[in-house]
Amino acid sequence: MILIIDDDLAVRTSLRLLLKQAGYAPHAVPGPAEALAAVREATPRLIVLDMNFSAATTGADGLALLTQLKALAPQVPVVLLTGWGSIALAVAGMKAGAAEFVTKPWQNEALLQTIGTILQLHAAPAGGASPTGRAALDRQFAFGNIVGDDPRLLAVLRQVGQVAATDASVLIEGESGTGKELIAEALHHNSHRRGQSFVKVNLGGISASLFESEMFGHRRGAFTDARADRVGRFELANGGTIFLDEIGELELASQVKLLRVLQDRTYEVLGDSRPRRLDLRVVAATNKNLAEMVAQGRFREDLFYRLNLITLRLPALRERPADIPALARHFVAQLQATYHRPGLRLGPAAAHWLQEQPLPGNIRELKNLVERTVLTTPHDELTPSDLQAPGAAAPAPRPASPAELPAPGSMTLEALEEQMIRQSVAHYQGNLSRVARALGLSRGALYRRLDKFGIPYSE
Repeated sequence: MILIIDDDLAVRTSLRLLLKQAGYAPHAVPGPAEALAAVREATPRLIVLDMNFSAATTGADGLALLTQLKALAPQVPVVLLTGWGSIALAVAGMKAGAAEFVTKPWQNEALLQTIGTILQLHAAPAGGASPTGRAALDRQFAFGNIVGDDPRLLAVLRQVGQVAATDASVLIEGESGTGKELIAEALHHNSHRRGQSFVKVNLGGISASLFESEMFGHRRGAFTDARADRVGRFELANGGTIFLDEIGELELASQVKLLRVLQDRTYEVLGDSRPRRLDLRVVAATNKNLAEMVAQGRFREDLFYRLNLITLRLPALRERPADIPALARHFVAQLQATYHRPGLRLGPAAAHWLQEQPLPGNIRELKNLVERTVLTTPHDELTPSDLQAPGAAAPAPRPASPAELPAPGSMTLEALEEQMIRQSVAHYQGNLSRVARALGLSRGALYRRLDKFGIPYSE
């Protein structure tokens, strides 16, 4: 049974008919007293709850009823119905235990998809307990590109297996280089959308002025320099999965536009006012603490709750050191074919040495270190001395003088960017407007980089 709680007869009738046609068993009641009585009589599978039951429309009565319902049946998921004017209220409801919120007027397909996804997430795994070991996981799911059997990694893979078959939005958190894109791909390849597109979007590289054109597309002549039609990323991903990487880099103005698309599953191409429907799965990733950014006012709280129906936290490589030798051997095996050196192998001492390294760049740093070593080592068995050779191990970045560039391979692009920004801030004596102009950045983009590199500033 799905319990509908709304004081509007028209809403109750519409929802009851919609759910009945979709194969559910709906039961509708007009208010809190009837709702509590219904839950005491029979525990529903899911509750659809309106937020207002009085003329005051403050939502306080809806929140109070939500608290009572969660006390009576804490395991039952609750979907809130709210209007755009009460999104903050919906966020408060999410904090109080609601599973999701849907805005009025709702789209029937989107509402049914939300209900189906939540029911799947709250259903017991088929066949009892989910597989625990790596071999059992590999027999059931496609995780071929993900190396390791550390318990922390396996816990993430079990979550991936449990949620992949649903359309739940997923937020992947973890440091740079931990393999967030591989987890996103695993979610897609183990879902019913595996035959459709997997579209990756690096939001850190899209400015606010280009966001709508990049994401929604545009028609020829929609703005200056729009000389031809452009297909947006959402349209490319329609039917499949869109991976929104570096979601924490998205500017606030663009966050509003993204939220509306994720809520309504509709968008408009620039220069074309006809709304278009979307059917896709959203996976986002970040190396930032979004909850902390919400508290600082730098990330919208409603978008945060829209994205993180499921949150996967990837462990850093230093947290699973036992996986380092297996990852290194995996990279060596790939390089055997790339460089036509079938005899390449990682010696036991080299594997042990790697396991002792901090590797702050995580898997990406390990892969680069192994490849640099292969390129600079004439013999096939890699040793600790090979890995520590000047051409293989990346030395600490040597600050370049203002008049010269660092030698190739001596500094990463990220470190060079940080050095340039620090020099510019010092040169312009902290005048961020002049720094932004000199570097060709918007102020918002400059602020993000200042925060990223921990460069102090004041306005």
